[in-house]
Amino acid sequence: MILSVIIPAYNEQNTIQNILQRVNSVNLIEKIEKEIVIVNDASKDNTENIVMQYIKENPNVNIHYHKQPFNKGKGAAIHKGIELAKGDFIIVQDADLEYDPNEYNILLKPIIDGFADVVYGSRFIGGKPHRILFFWHSIGNKFLTFISNAFTNLNITDMETCYKLFKAEYLKSLNLKENRFGFEPEVTAKISRVENIRIYEVGISYYGRTYKEGKKINWKDGFRALYCLIKYNVFSKK
Repeated sequence: MILSVIIPAYNEQNTIQNILQRVNSVNLIEKIEKEIVIVNDASKDNTENIVMQYIKENPNVNIHYHKQPFNKGKGAAIHKGIELAKGDFIIVQDADLEYDPNEYNILLKPIIDGFADVVYGSRFIGGKPHRILFFWHSIGNKFLTFISNAFTNLNITDMETCYKLFKAEYLKSLNLKENRFGFEPEVTAKISRVENIRIYEVGISYYGRTYKEGKKINWKDGFRALYCLIKYNVFSKK
């Protein structure tokens, strides 16, 4: 079995090598292997050179690299990664250091044990460490999660989490359209409608970044997420 780790990267020269090392060093349960799929969203910094140097220095690591012809957005990069992924399971790993790859096994376990098809990693439950940052971000996240749950009739605590681990066949079956930061509400709306889908949630840690440290999402993306929640739960369900 293989876990495909999709890494969308845009101007992540300061962290991309570190995250590659951390993903590569994880030992997965049940002898599951890893496939790393890097999608460079037309970065303007030194991201590509660092990735290529890492690939050259680590020829035994299963890495697939793709560069977008122009900046299309995080969602489009994830779509490309899903298309290229060949694993049995798929997870998205942001190129920053906000999420810990050592916790892949926490998300894998409910699937390996035969209970789940999809596992969300929640930053708001469990005893893992969470960096204290922006009050209004947390309010916005909880509001968007509440609206998502009202539409989907799920009781997720963290719809906007990056860590969502899917059985590959379910994720690849979805017709995903959002090219930027609308991926999370869209994929949640569409995966919730898959017949007999089993969605679980586990607590994860969160090492958030400030805007000075490279955080990119802002209030406009929050409004886009709300638009996507309404669009993909009401008007565009396919």
